[in-house]
Amino acid sequence: MTDSIGRSWQLGTIQLDYNAPERFDLTYVGDDNTEHRPVVIHRAVSGSFERFIAILIEHFAGAFPVWLAPEQVRVIPISDAQTDAARRLVGRLQTAGIRAHLDDRSETLNYRIREGEVWKVPYMAVVGQREAESDSLALRVRGAGKKQEVMSTDAFLARIGDEVRTRALVP
Repeated sequence: MTDSIGRSWQLGTIQLDYNAPERFDLTYVGDDNTEHRPVVIHRAVSGSFERFIAILIEHFAGAFPVWLAPEQVRVIPISDAQTDAARRLVGRLQTAGIRAHLDDRSETLNYRIREGEVWKVPYMAVVGQREAESDSLALRVRGAGKKQEVMSTDAFLARIGDEVRTRALVP
């Protein structure tokens, strides 16, 4: 396999080895009661999954498309007053099969948003008082900078559901 910067990587293999039996002077006694040289079969499947995951991480530079991201949406209430609304949003997302996480820590809003950016979470849904009252969210898309879009929860569920279903490459 070739990664995003042109390097070749070997994934899992199964191969015949005609050299090792000769090098190690391996023999067995066959049905004809004489010694024979075996053929060794090597398999390198242990570790191939790990190499595949490493290549996948490198290919996307850790910024997985939403359908592949371990955490697809981070829901961030602005203050404790919006935590219940944010918790309900996480519940709706999880019910729809979305991997959502509630970040209601006592850190500042900017700190929690910055951490979501560093972790390369595809979507951050910020819930303030207006959003809590109108069943909406302020959506921040990974890579879009400080730009955010206010949308209804239903519209966001439809959007992310479509991206997951179609395996879209961009959030």
